[in-house]
Amino acid sequence: MSNKRTNVSAKPKGPPLLGEQLCFALYSTSLAMNKIYRKLLRELGLTYPQYLVMLVLWERDGVSVSEIGERLYLNSATLTPLLKRIEALGLISRRRANEDERQVIVSLSRAGRELRRNTGEVQHGVFQASGCTLDELVAIKQQLDRLRSRLMENA
Repeated sequence: MSNKRTNVSAKPKGPPLLGEQLCFALYSTSLAMNKIYRKLLRELGLTYPQYLVMLVLWERDGVSVSEIGERLYLNSATLTPLLKRIEALGLISRRRANEDERQVIVSLSRAGRELRRNTGEVQHGVFQASGCTLDELVAIKQQLDRLRSRLMENA
């Protein structure tokens, strides 16, 4: 019997297979997660990106557009139309900051604050759909946070 070890730094032979790609696993998982959220958020009248904005505002109301963008990894060209649609739903308001008119401050409306009470079923539905234990989901999230951080350092 041979005691040869596989050289993990060796280049793979042939093109990579789709099913072996981390990027595809992340992409397809994201698509599946979005489908679950789409179904659960339909009752609230929100899209998934709108829900993410609302999560930021439920954590801290009255934040700048740039802060929302930083939290969600979105640029203002993507965020501005999204905020306009949420404002049209009557869930937020946007105003220029008194100190610096270049900044736009986003605040929850009464309806936006009240909507938070109806979101408990969303998280429960995602948890149920995952088929994971709470410990498993916490571990996956921590691994993904570390991966994102490392990738952002090299982007």
